Amino acid sequence: MAEVAPGTRPVLRMTGIGKRFGTVQALSEVDFRLLPGEIHALLGENGAGKSTLIKALTGVYDLDTGSVELDGTPVRVSNPHQAQRMGISTVYQEVNLCPNLTVAENIFLGRELTGPGGVIRWRKTRRVAAELLARFGLTLDVGARLGSYPLAVQQLVAIARAVEYRADGSATDRDGGSATKVLILDEPTSSLDRDEVRVLFSVMRRLRDEGVAIVFVSHFLDQIYEICDRMTILRNGRLVGEYRVADLDRVGLVRLMIGKELGGLEALAETDRPPVGDPVLRAEALGRRGGIAPFDLELHASEVVGLAGLLGSGRTELARLLFGADAGDSGRLAIAGEPVVLRGPHTAIARGVAFCSENRRAEGIIPDLTVRENIILAMQAARGWLRPVPRDRVDDLVARFIAALDIRPADPELRAGALSGGNQQKILLARWLITQPRLLILDEPTRGIDVGAKAEIQKLVAALAADGLAVLYISAELEEVLRLSRTIGVLRDRSLVARLDNGAEVTEEHIMRTIASGAHR
Repeated sequence: MAEVAPGTRPVLRMTGIGKRFGTVQALSEVDFRLLPGEIHALLGENGAGKSTLIKALTGVYDLDTGSVELDGTPVRVSNPHQAQRMGISTVYQEVNLCPNLTVAENIFLGRELTGPGGVIRWRKTRRVAAELLARFGLTLDVGARLGSYPLAVQQLVAIARAVEYRADGSATDRDGGSATKVLILDEPTSSLDRDEVRVLFSVMRRLRDEGVAIVFVSHFLDQIYEICDRMTILRNGRLVGEYRVADLDRVGLVRLMIGKELGGLEALAETDRPPVGDPVLRAEALGRRGGIAPFDLELHASEVVGLAGLLGSGRTELARLLFGADAGDSGRLAIAGEPVVLRGPHTAIARGVAFCSENRRAEGIIPDLTVRENIILAMQAARGWLRPVPRDRVDDLVARFIAALDIRPADPELRAGALSGGNQQKILLARWLITQPRLLILDEPTRGIDVGAKAEIQKLVAALAADGLAVLYISAELEEVLRLSRTIGVLRDRSLVARLDNGAEVTEEHIMRTIASGAHR
């Protein structure tokens, strides 16, 4: 265990936590402690038990075994509302606020500031909301619709709501609950760019300095080492250990998370494999007003083309255009040498184009369907719903792809929403690979998944290219793009500004300079 100053009492202590779902032991004898005024990383591969531990703490799940103490007092949390009243607040990766309401309305939703007769005091609501955000260094029009602000701002508003105090600064809120002692941030930076992460970290440090204990869940190792004081590592539902961040380097951290040496993560297929045959896809001056400027692009069989650029640079807009999710208003497109007008994704699918969206929750996985139903979805849609795929063929295909992609647990009847993010990403890959596409477009396929699952998906992409598939690979992580891609398209301000042939001279710094200068090549 990491050393803690003598006499320091944890604000939160979880001891011997166990949780089982059917035959799956999700948590087993897990201990966790959190000190006041610290930022503590909760780490582990997808499926390690991080989300289960958080939900056990906040009353989403009942504990099978173990105990929880808050400020030294045993507590039993029955639901998230009770957790919040005790001073335990959670902000999830997907902002669960109401974009059609104002910023102020979202902050006080369900706990409105009322006067005589229960009338909402709107002027005070806006004033207190503005004061609360000012504590975080944010100056916003709190009367504006939340949906009019970028995702980063919405994330900060969600945090402000989670830690909201009374205007007079007292330690309890209006319904007698405690001020926030523990703030849990579950992947808060996954959709933010660097500047937005900097603002978030400033807020986190300010809260830490005010004595709030913060649990930070993230797969960005650089961010862990920048912002966190201590870390707890889980693997396969068990505690690996608790460490001071300063005492464990990145290599040691990854080794503990995945339970094996890193050598196996490095070997990927060669990126200098020559393109095979005529282009699978050729775009000439293809563009969409307000989406992306006209661009030229070619993809060949056995080739991975990477797209690099900052958040909002046009990477996703380019991908959606190639898949027919958005309609182009200029240029030409040919697939397998034949000119084509994409009248929607169904046209692209019929031509052998597959697309894994960056937003796997909203545009990919259907969480209430089973793994089997999610995998077969695209194949069945391509056949038409009046021609169902025979059940024995479905079972054979699903079993084959679950084994090939190592989807865990390997139970096709489980709800897809119950699986980890990395395994959900594999389900999406299986859904499209089962259609035998010519071109696979992957938009942020490793976002929000752990380092081990990232390596597995990268290896899978390299193997698919080696087998003849053309791949368009989009990632905000330049190291990923460099490892996988033969050619790299660089985007800036919704324009494809450069095409780089990958080689020893092309580095992350080189790509960043290209983004900054916008130089064509």
